[in-house]
Amino acid sequence: MKKGILAIKVGMTQIFNDDGALIPVTVLQAGPCVVTQVKTVENDGYEAVQVGFLDKKTKIINRDKAGKKDVIHRHGVNKAQKGHFDKAGVSCKRYVREFRFENASEYTCAQEITADIFAEGDRVDATAVSKGKGFQGAIKRYGQHRGPMAHGSKFHRHQGSNGSATTPGRVFKGKGMPGHMGCVKVTVRNLDVVRVDAQKNLILVKGAVPGPKKALVTLKETTKVEA
Repeated sequence: MKKGILAIKVGMTQIFNDDGALIPVTVLQAGPCVVTQVKTVENDGYEAVQVGFLDKKTKIINRDKAGKKDVIHRHGVNKAQKGHFDKAGVSCKRYVREFRFENASEYTCAQEITADIFAEGDRVDATAVSKGKGFQGAIKRYGQHRGPMAHGSKFHRHQGSNGSATTPGRVFKGKGMPGHMGCVKVTVRNLDVVRVDAQKNLILVKGAVPGPKKALVTLKETTKVEA
């Protein structure tokens, strides 16, 4: 069965393996997730599993200023979304993502997916939105080299020549220039699962995972195995 789960990034720490070697790991609060829909070729044109993660309140009841009656404030989930979750027989979820698996028919609606779907030694791909860095120069953004740092240089952290004076006489598309950095979807492949705590729904992955703390991380069985 193809495997996938949604998780929240807790942070980084380090552990020691049985040989006493120190391993830097990222702690992920993985699941529990529930299957909200199973898509089929006959009905949707492709096979996929839709998974929901983290419960979401659909209404908040407060007392009015006079304290005489309750005021219901609805937020976050409209009628169509609520009907979708009700059809699956699950509570409203904050995050909903799809996993396009060839064996999607093996899953059923309202099926719970927990951290123990992965085991120590598995390889996973982690996808998340990277940290936003704001507007940055070409040196930080692309690792370009700086100019001479002597007093008479007048050229220190500029990106350098943009185009020649003759043919082609223009700046090519895609040239590394200053601009917005980060806050993009990033996938890190072939991360080793070091430890799984099924009781606390924790997955410890070797190395770094994209995104800040509390970021949503998608873990999937790796698609490109490397030696």
